[in-house]
Amino acid sequence: MKFTITPQQDHVLVQIAGELDSMTAPDLRPSFDALAEEAPPRVVLDLSSLRLIDSSGVGAIVSLFKRVRAAGGQFEVRGVQGQPRSIFQVLRLDRVFKID
Repeated sequence: MKFTITPQQDHVLVQIAGELDSMTAPDLRPSFDALAEEAPPRVVLDLSSLRLIDSSGVGAIVSLFKRVRAAGGQFEVRGVQGQPRSIFQVLRLDRVFKID
């Protein structure tokens, strides 16, 4: 898994590529914690290069979503496709946060 967190003009872009599972999700937690502490007004999560996600990966994303929203920020997910999109639909996360 590869991930980047890049501040943009009006949002923070988080890109995750590869596999987000029980082996890789713990690597995201410290960065997600630091991002949530900054309380950005808008976070855009780009998953267009994510091939696989499991419950640990979903948990990391949902945790970030909750913390961003609790601080009054907006949360958006882009580029979800394949297996990750199926998981998001089964869990009805496409109804929880905006998915493009």
